[in-house]
Amino acid sequence: MTKAMINTVTINKADIPSGGMKSYKQDDDSIILVTRDEDEFSAFDGKCPHAGADLGDGLRCGNRVICPWHHATFDSRDGTLLEPVATTGLTQYELTDEGDSLTVHTSARIDKTVANDKLADTHTMIVGGGGAGFMTANQLRRTGYAGKITIISADDKAPYNRPLLSKMFLTGDMDEQHLMLGGADWANKNNIELRLNQVVSEVLPNECAIVMEDNSGHSERQTADFLVVATGAEPKMPPFEGSELNGVYTLRSMNEAKDIKAASRGKHVVIVGTGFIGMEVASSLMQVGEIASITVVGRSARVLSHIVSESISNAVIDLHKEKGVAFAFGADVDEIHEDSGKVSGVTLSDGTKIDADMVILGTGVAPRTALLNEVNDPDGVQVNERLQLRDGVYALGDIAHATNQMGRMRIEHWRVALQHGMVTAAAILEEDNVNVLEERIPFFWTAQYGNSLRYSGHATTHDKGILFGTPSKFDCIEYYFDDEEENTRASAALSLGRDKELVAFSELLRRGHAPTRAQIKAGFDIIDQAHALSR
Repeated sequence: MTKAMINTVTINKADIPSGGMKSYKQDDDSIILVTRDEDEFSAFDGKCPHAGADLGDGLRCGNRVICPWHHATFDSRDGTLLEPVATTGLTQYELTDEGDSLTVHTSARIDKTVANDKLADTHTMIVGGGGAGFMTANQLRRTGYAGKITIISADDKAPYNRPLLSKMFLTGDMDEQHLMLGGADWANKNNIELRLNQVVSEVLPNECAIVMEDNSGHSERQTADFLVVATGAEPKMPPFEGSELNGVYTLRSMNEAKDIKAASRGKHVVIVGTGFIGMEVASSLMQVGEIASITVVGRSARVLSHIVSESISNAVIDLHKEKGVAFAFGADVDEIHEDSGKVSGVTLSDGTKIDADMVILGTGVAPRTALLNEVNDPDGVQVNERLQLRDGVYALGDIAHATNQMGRMRIEHWRVALQHGMVTAAAILEEDNVNVLEERIPFFWTAQYGNSLRYSGHATTHDKGILFGTPSKFDCIEYYFDDEEENTRASAALSLGRDKELVAFSELLRRGHAPTRAQIKAGFDIIDQAHALSR
């Protein structure tokens, strides 16, 4: 039972088993999470600081409390952030032991401020203001770095949550202020110099230096003790005629998202591409309900074809069709037509003509590796398990060909970028209490019409899976294998509405104990197994 009083909450100890946790919802919509290890109890703010999920609905595996929505992970003993996509740890409250019960003092927060006294005479320079660059700076300050931090960004805004542009920002459910990473005044509060609208023309890894140029052509050379290159990715511009017309858009920045919101009202929209950006934009614009029509063009017969199986793809397609989205599959765009310099329509490679007032390109992105071209290869910048390229020089985020628990690869996902920031900060501070990349796994998600698709791991194919549940009801989990051998372990899983099972799978995968095809067929209880291996 829970009894709410002014600034205190009384918890029955017997409610929580050793090695477990329990959340308590309060009348004011707050949530308290209590964890237990034998006779040791800890109490926290039970809402995930990323998106407000009830952490009690997630899993506790060993000392890891894992959010059910986006797999942010916290230490069950002190709330320390172990894994993004959250960017901060949990607020911890003081407890009073009352014998058979505990009193949680929600007005008495345990101060976890770390003294900024490390490497005070050094300078860390970060090229790129995306997730990887932000997380590097944020973690440095949170873990005691006292030196100078400079972020150089070509964007005109402080770091913001880019994945939400095609979701909640485009629908109008989240404004610009709430997209800002760390809050609107994050840089000032953390004594971080933000140099916006700045173009870096050269990176000199051997000298730990960069060259910047302003609009007048004036060059400025700067050196640092630590150089972090996190230049991200940019939209691929397809070769078909008309891609440069007024009325053709890409979505990578906040300004581009604003332009799409303003321009789409009352328009016939063609979206080229059936990946995450294309499908999320279609969902968001349809939810707003101010467009005339949407047609999605894709060269294959699937959406999200590099990620999901045919059955999951069909469920997503049917959902979009129910909402009024039309599809043109099996053809590329041949030409975008104009009338008086503006988009008037699209012709596909099979001869189909589609009327359009605007075209949105969701045709993928390419890593911005040109600044490191001398040390680059087609798969990205080759770095070690701590993202190091040279002593004191790091390359991370979308440009990094780096290791993880699944092997060496380059991944363009938000969580991976934040992971890279955490690992880089620990490397700069020479901390050994932060997991290196080899102990982490990829995870990403998409949201469409209020339904979340979540994916953990990395599979080379999505046509050798085992499916449980009903995709059309958005209630299923599918396990993916790289071959059809019975003893092959699952390398990835996808969930529609089965969040706790996906969390359990992720923990097993991270620990090297993902279930085999034979185990899953035999009725393997993935949640029980995740708990068992974590005790």
